[in-house]
Amino acid sequence: EEPGRDRHLDHGRDHGGAPHMIFEEMESAKAEGAILAHSLRVGAATFKKGRVLTAGDVEALGQAGIARVTAARLEAGDVPEDQAAAELAHALAGPGLRVGEPFTGRCNLFAEADGVLAYERERIDAINLLDEALTAATLAPFETVAARQMVGTVKVIPFAAPRAALDKAVSLARSGGPILTLHPFRPHNAALVMTRLPATKESVLDKTHDVLAARLAAMGSRIGKEYRCAHEEAAVAHAVADALAEGFSPVLVYGASAITDRRDVLPAGIARAGGEILHFGMPVDPGNLMLLARHGTTPVLGLPGCARSPKLNGFDFVLSRLLAGISVTREDVMRLGAGGLLKEIASRPQPRDGTGSAAAAKPSAPRVAALVLAAGRSSRMGAANKLTAEIEGKPMLARVVDAALASVASSVTVVTGHEDNEVRAALAGRAVRFVHNPDYAEGLSTSLRAGVSALPADIDAAVICLGDMPDISARHIDRLVAAYDPDEGRTICVPTFSGKRGNPVLWGARYLAEMQDLKGDVGAKHLIGEHEDAVCEVPMPDAATLTDIDTPEEMARRRGA
Repeated sequence: EEPGRDRHLDHGRDHGGAPHMIFEEMESAKAEGAILAHSLRVGAATFKKGRVLTAGDVEALGQAGIARVTAARLEAGDVPEDQAAAELAHALAGPGLRVGEPFTGRCNLFAEADGVLAYERERIDAINLLDEALTAATLAPFETVAARQMVGTVKVIPFAAPRAALDKAVSLARSGGPILTLHPFRPHNAALVMTRLPATKESVLDKTHDVLAARLAAMGSRIGKEYRCAHEEAAVAHAVADALAEGFSPVLVYGASAITDRRDVLPAGIARAGGEILHFGMPVDPGNLMLLARHGTTPVLGLPGCARSPKLNGFDFVLSRLLAGISVTREDVMRLGAGGLLKEIASRPQPRDGTGSAAAAKPSAPRVAALVLAAGRSSRMGAANKLTAEIEGKPMLARVVDAALASVASSVTVVTGHEDNEVRAALAGRAVRFVHNPDYAEGLSTSLRAGVSALPADIDAAVICLGDMPDISARHIDRLVAAYDPDEGRTICVPTFSGKRGNPVLWGARYLAEMQDLKGDVGAKHLIGEHEDAVCEVPMPDAATLTDIDTPEEMARRRGA
């Protein structure tokens, strides 16, 4: 055997997978093209886990006296981790979901709107049982989610997946349609019927109305009409019948006294109004005493007492599905017991959310603003302003801004300076924010300071783009955003091509304050060196991140390309 081959890993062999990927300790001199398994300090540089070693890297290892490294080599039938993760994520994603760019073998799925996530758990399980190299994780089924919230992730266990297993996983994901679907909330005009007993205080009913109105508003709906009536069968029937006749949906009925039987006042009144009682009770606590009924296609719900509270309860599980256009049957209600214990207990002391959504506590897509620097005089270009010069029928700056607008960036801010009016005209009609830098002649640092000061306060990071890089695309920016992960220490993301670093660079918000101290005609490059441990190099598919236009000759070459 070759030295070190005893460390060869054979992923997933105990359950039918085919051998793939050599993983071993090897001579550094023979490691070109291998994938580094562990981060290494190589002289003044850090080679991070997952780096594909180049000839230059091998030379640097030798110069640093590192004779052996632990690395992986892909074999025939292996699919690189990013490609495999993206293939499976796209197969999983149904309507209403956005697939992020893959990075380090992970590809995340995000909600495009507020709504309810639905999927077939059995197919998720089947995919995870195929091979240990492939994993798919999701939020709980029928969970309420917010726009931009992460709802699922695919992770390929480094550094590749067997093609045969990946093909099976993709086939499972697509058989019968995509597994994961977001059902966006649809606006509803609901009716609220509340009953009174002689001792009932109007202030209690007012509070109940306000809590339910807030609950509906959080999911894009409203109370269209409220009825207050006696806690009597005939009065409930009259109110429910009127609400149905006026077309309100759903009809929510809250009793001054809790429902104790499907023949009690509230269900009897609903039935008298022509409603059908589908099910009474639910295996969720709090929320046991909920009544599920309908009149034709209109849902009618008898609310449990806990619906008066803003805390999450079983009523939220049913209401969120209905407002997202998902029908709820008696069997659906009866299956809510697994995960249905919602009471705060010693092992789970956190407070419950008042809207029925835990979205605020869930991972979400980072809010990354794009900052485009377009204030310079382009003195090397001569009299012409290169930023407004056209390439393929569009101003060069507009190409960069359009890439930022098409990316996942949450906003785009453009810093102007030289020929402010002409630059703004070149971007007419685009949804961007402008900030003018009157001190642009003093150098790049002034534009950075002006731009950073104008960024939204709630961002997690900013990707700083140069206006003279006409071949930057949305995908380049999206790959930087996908790489950003504070939990894993990736807070400065730098694009690379053939081992060379380029632009744009993504900066975590924590570094923006340091940019306010920059002086003269310098950018933030030196900050990268000062925070090298936080730097993540993001390989790009082409040289666009290395290519800017500074001279008439370079412009002529680009136009002739």
